[in-house]
Amino acid sequence: MTALDAVVYGAAELVAGPAADGGSLETYEDGAVAIVDGTIAAVGPTTEVTAEYPPENAGHAVDADGQAVVPGFVDPHTHALFAGDRADEFAAKLRGKSYQDILAEGGGILRTVRAVRDADEETLLSNLLAHLDTMLAHGTTTVEVKSGYGLDTETELRMLRVIDSADDIHPVDVVPTFMGAHAVPEGWDTDDYTAAVVSEQLPAVASQGIAEFCDVFCEEGVFSVAQSRRVLEAGAAAGLTPKVHAEELAHIGGTQLAADVGAASADHLLHATDDDIDALVESGVTPVLLPGTAFGLGAEYADAEAFLDAGASVAVATDFNPNCHSHSMGFALSLACVEMGLTPAEALIAGTNHAALALDRTDGLGTLRKGAPGDIVVLAAPSHVHIPYQYGTNVVDTVLKDGSVVSTPTHESYDRGVKS
Repeated sequence: MTALDAVVYGAAELVAGPAADGGSLETYEDGAVAIVDGTIAAVGPTTEVTAEYPPENAGHAVDADGQAVVPGFVDPHTHALFAGDRADEFAAKLRGKSYQDILAEGGGILRTVRAVRDADEETLLSNLLAHLDTMLAHGTTTVEVKSGYGLDTETELRMLRVIDSADDIHPVDVVPTFMGAHAVPEGWDTDDYTAAVVSEQLPAVASQGIAEFCDVFCEEGVFSVAQSRRVLEAGAAAGLTPKVHAEELAHIGGTQLAADVGAASADHLLHATDDDIDALVESGVTPVLLPGTAFGLGAEYADAEAFLDAGASVAVATDFNPNCHSHSMGFALSLACVEMGLTPAEALIAGTNHAALALDRTDGLGTLRKGAPGDIVVLAAPSHVHIPYQYGTNVVDTVLKDGSVVSTPTHESYDRGVKS
């Protein structure tokens, strides 16, 4: 039996997704969208959609008069599961300490590793659910979350179980990534630890079926290209799709590696070259740019224009983590416009449809088109341009996930068990 879950109607601007040229948007004035059994059944002018799908027959009828309606944000790169507090490191960076300086002193990732190892599953789940609540209120309806603050088999599995539990009970769809190769734990040789990731952690993760992707921090002083390749190829053999942290702090060849192994995405890319960009385009690897990370580090931003000129499907993510503490895709899109030169339309595409590509989602996620998931954001503004324009302000009014209203203007409580 079909159910008319929701009808959102009367929108001043309804953004269906990328237009045919790839850089502009397909929009409707006085637009509407109808969701049946969690999936978009119709989108178009209000008169046409509501004639077939009367709002009074819907479980949720949302009058979007004077408001813009856009696809739910897809955040394809986060480290949202962690414990502890590293606010003092933010202050240290302002005093001139580098990321590498802090890491060498036992801070950074290794500090979070110690906190996560000391935390039980209940604490970790509570932390993650709170972060997901905030992301949802800012319009994110699908988010990738990595492990990588365990750096041993037991804790990595604990993190992935928590990510799986959060996906079960929270409206946001949570996509799990195994990242045992996030850093080298204290007391370990890098080659020995790489071997442990390959021979111990990956088989344990694969046996439990609780990860979709395998990521690695391919970076100077962390994992070399050869070590990263070993991890990613072992992950692929275990059924995990590769992802790569590449060329963030220096250029060592991580982007070419991502192209070689057919990764879903290569992320960061601050030091990517033209040859790197061409390799990603030719291999169909989605570049994920993380302007919040550059902002937090006071670093140069990735050259988004070079990626766009090469025809890449540029995605944008928050990189939410203890070192880049922003849950907001809206803020990431503001930075993408102001600091990387994307237009508001390009930024919205990067944070929705192209972000979905970085997660290998080809079911229409990140669009409002027939057959796509019923994930919708209604803005407290008349145009999508207000997302980057109102930087530092949450312009999200109402969020629907699979056709259910899950966040409202007052961010009232909701049932986390809305998923079937």
